Amino acid sequence: QAQLVESGGGLVQTGGSLRLSCEASGSTFGSSDMGWFRQAPGKEREFVAGLTWGAGNTYYRDSVKGRFTISRDNAKNTVYLQMNSLKPEDTAVYYCGAGTPGALVQGRINIWGQGTQVTVSS
Repeated sequence: QAQLVESGGGLVQTGGSLRLSCEASGSTFGSSDMGWFRQAPGKEREFVAGLTWGAGNTYYRDSVKGRFTISRDNAKNTVYLQMNSLKPEDTAVYYCGAGTPGALVQGRINIWGQGTQVTVSS
């Protein structure tokens, strides 16, 4: 089975930017739907952004549209989340998830990374 490792988190001020990376190993990365999720302290995990394998469709939650961009580099087995104009409400642990084609819209992401902390100061 695939393993996912997130990196790129850190501390930034409001309005700053971060680029998260999710490196995959142990499976065929290029044939997977990918998504980013986040969980703030005391809150439930929520969907942030997703990218399908086949059509390359992207999905974003309303609060990050126009600020975040999800992309992938199949040659590097890596998915990215570019986060611009960060707000304190974006503070959370960010997790990368993967599944076979169709998993994103069908709600069956089944491979998860360990998470990377993103903190946005007020």
